[in-house]
Amino acid sequence: MHQKRIVGVLILTILLGCSTAQPQLIVPWGTHAPEGMVLIPAGKFEMGSNHHHPNERPAHTVYVDAFYMDIYETTNAQYKVFIDENPQWQKHNIKAEYHDGYYLRLWDGNNYPKGEANYPVTYISWYAAMAYAKWIGKRLPTEAEWEKAARGGLVNKAYPWGDTIDDTRANYARHINSPIAVGQYQPNGYGLYDMAGNVSEWCLDEYDKNFYAQSAHKNPFSNGKRDAVINNFEIIKRKIEC
Repeated sequence: MHQKRIVGVLILTILLGCSTAQPQLIVPWGTHAPEGMVLIPAGKFEMGSNHHHPNERPAHTVYVDAFYMDIYETTNAQYKVFIDENPQWQKHNIKAEYHDGYYLRLWDGNNYPKGEANYPVTYISWYAAMAYAKWIGKRLPTEAEWEKAARGGLVNKAYPWGDTIDDTRANYARHINSPIAVGQYQPNGYGLYDMAGNVSEWCLDEYDKNFYAQSAHKNPFSNGKRDAVINNFEIIKRKIEC
């Protein structure tokens, strides 16, 4: 399946490099999804594809536990609340090792572009996405979780809705030439928006070109232990493209 990803996952589309990986998720607790999230059920699904990018091969069956996913990508307005309350992650304060020089490049200081409160935040490094997710009590999805969620319950389809794509389905291939506000297209089968197109999204685990060929059967995760990455992300050495 096509993924919106730039590094560990996610992404595929690609207008401005990275965005916060929103979808973000938390461990399920009870039967009702938290506000702004939907429950992605536990179960098996076909991860990867034999027909697209070589790094997505081979298609193989994996199992993931249930989790909640944010319905929309993280917006500029949401991210501004985070940096206002956590000044160490502001554009001119962030540590050099946590970004590549393009962090929040479209913002004027601590202010996002006028009129773009509900646009997905862009030019965010993996470290910043991790910090934001932790601050709101969530985490980034693993690549397997993201792909399961993106598929929307469909099997062996190239996109979250089927096998063909056009500009009524997603903002892709620069036909608009910039991101647009979140939620402008129809959601997938799980009720998630913009799981293909608009902007790239970060995942929790690290990109590994061999991951699909050798991933674990249950809750696959590349390079390390999931909880260790979550708890120690600030000292992990990762690519930091924004």
